[in-house]
Amino acid sequence: PVAGTPAAPPLPVPPVPPRIATGPDYEHCLDMLTNDPAGANAFADAWEATGGGDGAVHCHALAIITLGDPLKGAAMLEHLADGSHAPPLARAQIYGQATQAWLMADDAGHAYTAGTKALALAPHDAELLIERSVAAATTGRYLDAIDDLTQALAVDPRRADALTLRAAAWRYEGKLDQARDDVDRALAIDPDYPEAYLERGILRQRRGDRTGAQADWQRAISLSPDTATADLAQQNLALLEAGPSTN
Repeated sequence: PVAGTPAAPPLPVPPVPPRIATGPDYEHCLDMLTNDPAGANAFADAWEATGGGDGAVHCHALAIITLGDPLKGAAMLEHLADGSHAPPLARAQIYGQATQAWLMADDAGHAYTAGTKALALAPHDAELLIERSVAAATTGRYLDAIDDLTQALAVDPRRADALTLRAAAWRYEGKLDQARDDVDRALAIDPDYPEAYLERGILRQRRGDRTGAQADWQRAISLSPDTATADLAQQNLALLEAGPSTN
């Protein structure tokens, strides 16, 4: 077997607009997330206790995730988006963050549900479609993932990440020609995209091209050292050295 299941994207901290609240306290709390998540957590906790509203809850949830508890943070984000009276696009972004946090917590079922809520509010958002596709693929629903990624690519045809994820989904469905087409398109758009080299190496290995697979995996490692992608590529190189693969 080869290692190559796509990973969830990292949680965007601080979040991109549209945001669910405004004001200096909200901005101050979000600004602390990257360099002082414990400080952000304490600030948000106190602010929430004194009526901070959606902004306090949002920052508190993101701080909890950043401090290593994505399960609790995901539930907070989804509950926040469920009850907020913010504009639909802002709520959709919060559901999107919940989707990613559920994936970080290895709960793809809840991630898919949150992603579906997000897309009900923003059905043509490529980022949200890609996020839900990862949840679908993680639960083995590769055709659902392909549908979401195809919609995302209709919105933004130059998303190398969406093409690479769709290539992996095609591979799991046994459609290797479609997978190769997508990964080639991804590399034409971004010749330095490490995940695409990881995937193309898997496809080359499946076709018996050990030399090509080895070159692609080494390229993935050189482009993105000390990452999950590099770790998967290294695992595949070790398996290649160990002997022929049956998967």
